Amino acid sequence: MRKLTDLQAIISNEVNQLTFPVYPAELYEPIKYILSLGGKRMRPALLLMACDLFGGDIQKAISPALAIEVFHNFTLMHDDIMDNAPLRRGKVTVHERWNPNVGILSGDVMLIEGYKLMMQVDEHLLRPILNIFNQTAVGVCEGQQIDMEFETRNDVDIDEYITMIRLKTAVVLGGALKIGAIIGGASAQDASLLHTFGEQLGIAFQLQDDILDVYGNPEKFGKQVGGDIISNKKTFLLIKALELADKAQTAELNNWLTTQQADQKRKVAAVTSLYNQLQVRQYAEEAMQAYANKAFQALDAINLPDEHKQYLRDFADGLMIREH
Repeated sequence: MRKLTDLQAIISNEVNQLTFPVYPAELYEPIKYILSLGGKRMRPALLLMACDLFGGDIQKAISPALAIEVFHNFTLMHDDIMDNAPLRRGKVTVHERWNPNVGILSGDVMLIEGYKLMMQVDEHLLRPILNIFNQTAVGVCEGQQIDMEFETRNDVDIDEYITMIRLKTAVVLGGALKIGAIIGGASAQDASLLHTFGEQLGIAFQLQDDILDVYGNPEKFGKQVGGDIISNKKTFLLIKALELADKAQTAELNNWLTTQQADQKRKVAAVTSLYNQLQVRQYAEEAMQAYANKAFQALDAINLPDEHKQYLRDFADGLMIREH
């Protein structure tokens, strides 16, 4: 079994070698730009890892892995426009460096480039793999739409939130693993179980992100702690707090959610204090563990040698024991 870091390095090298037409420059330069901003390359590396787990030739999985990475960056390009985000990985976003219309059109071409890469799989695998890719792509769009709708709603419940993060984040992990497993020669059942493993782990990972945003060490987390509180983002912690709060706590929470130009440090401290009173961190950690357990149950049922399952367990543990 190859190390995940080695697979990430393979993907980074392959991304650097991707070529696009020179003309028209404003269509293709933003694609090269966003792909050059780096990132962990986790999703495509997982596709290669799944192929490797089932004894497949990872060379045959490189193009579809690149397709996943190109698709992922396409979603980031369009998300940044929707969020009006000025920075991506510490660098100016595409729509800020060029303009929103360039970001929209370059993103459209990126999606098509992703399909061109995905179509380079062996002919007999093309239809099942494109079906998975299609389901994954639609899921991400559905998740993003639901997330945007949450911004104007005050009645979001936990089940809806879990559905949103499953679609927006977790389906890509599951889809990448499933595609890699099929290329590696896995049975339909094992590929499906690996998809479940990735999806449930992805939900657990996002719940942990919610926790770290409030309770993480800012130096290790690499992001501003309390960013979700400042932006009134609907996270597990906020939704659970609104569910559990008494009348006075609800009034205080709503006051911080609606006050314009509130002092950011005071707001983070006050909302965090309410979270502590309501013990929402504990609820979030219990939910995170429950989804991690579902991932491990799916993993246990996969027909793989124990050492390969242990490799996936270690990967999952590494993903969940983090401060950034």
